[in-house]
Amino acid sequence: MSTTPVLFSRTDPALGTFSVRPLDPFSDAELLHRWVTDPKASFWMMQDASLTDVEREYMRITAHEHHHAFIGLHEGEPAFLMESYDPRELELVGLYDPQPGDVGMHFLVAPTQTPLSGFTRAVITTVMAALFDDPATRRVVVEPDVRNKAVHALNEAVGFVPEREITKPEKEALLSFCTRAAFEAATGVFATGDSEEETAA
Repeated sequence: MSTTPVLFSRTDPALGTFSVRPLDPFSDAELLHRWVTDPKASFWMMQDASLTDVEREYMRITAHEHHHAFIGLHEGEPAFLMESYDPRELELVGLYDPQPGDVGMHFLVAPTQTPLSGFTRAVITTVMAALFDDPATRRVVVEPDVRNKAVHALNEAVGFVPEREITKPEKEALLSFCTRAAFEAATGVFATGDSEEETAA
């Protein structure tokens, strides 16, 4: 098991412990390569990437001032990829009017032969809780491919509200926003440091 420090952790009532650690572009490269080139990861747009391509891409991200990458764990085992970015500097520059406290987000669930019911929703809930664990985060911004209906449904389930379609160089995207209040109302989850409280439904 990695000795890399855990940055955030939460316990899902049904599925157990989820946590987030920093991504290492060298030691995690083979793992990431398997994930991003899997057929189910087509919307990640790295289907034809080589191992070297993946290593270089995540070296670039981890060195970037405004872009951050993390490995998500389920019960201590790598299970998802999480990225955050400053939309004033990357991805959405000139495509919308950013507000103070906006944070951009991407996530990818690892392919598995033994899917668990509710797992992807637990992952996105963890990703959002980790972002909102930073008091400076007021709103999360996403721009998924307009064709990615599964992610649109997941986003809506945790409080995202679509605003409009936008044209990016690589795709037509659905610009959507989720405030802290909307996330808490949709999920009943409140990030509280290294643990989490869930309100009664």
